[in-house]
Amino acid sequence: MVSKKNILMPIKVKKLNFEKGQRKLLSDISCEIKARGITIILGPNGAGKTLFLKFLHGLISDSTSEVTFANKTLNTSIRKQQSMVFQSPILLRRSVFKNISFALQQRTKIINKEKILKVLKRVDLLNLVNENAILLSGGEKQRLSLARAIVTLPKVLFLDEATSNLDPYSIQIIEKIIKEVNQQGTKVIAVTHDLLQAKRLANDIIFINKGKMCEFTGAKIFFSKPKSKEGKLFMAGKLIV
Repeated sequence: MVSKKNILMPIKVKKLNFEKGQRKLLSDISCEIKARGITIILGPNGAGKTLFLKFLHGLISDSTSEVTFANKTLNTSIRKQQSMVFQSPILLRRSVFKNISFALQQRTKIINKEKILKVLKRVDLLNLVNENAILLSGGEKQRLSLARAIVTLPKVLFLDEATSNLDPYSIQIIEKIIKEVNQQGTKVIAVTHDLLQAKRLANDIIFINKGKMCEFTGAKIFFSKPKSKEGKLFMAGKLIV
């Protein structure tokens, strides 16, 4: 079980900007993400949600901006205490068991069979332990991706549209585990396009539009009375121009 005290929090972002070619994809984003709860990143398609998540995880960096974890600049030690689940599962061409054991070996140098079987049971893949991961269904692949992400007991778990186009059973399992790991002390930061899912999971909302952070507020406030013009249009189901 992860300790209730999260040594990587808070995450502070200062003046995050990112340009590609002549396009400014992220513009002057600054915020402080607290340890408590599940933070959901919302916004229209192409708003910069996934890009922002990748910056937080250190997959993309920029010399003019700053992202710190508990006032420390992102480094290898911090990265090893994070995990990320992508929208499209990225799996090794080997068994379900070996996909998990590889992750454990990379992080801890120890392959704990009992721990692997336990996490596979949580995602209901124990009966497929020796199956080639490539042959799994879409929902099974994503549940395996989540199992691989949480088996190392990360301090921060990033999720990028992790339940997009999945079957209801897989969505239910993934949401249940997201809540469980968060209650055990893992900070969860997730991008989703599913408003109902955001309402089920979120403690606070980061709303991004056109690369700008329009709003960062509690979930109850955002869903009942968003403060920004863009947030109000989004919640009303209207186009944001």
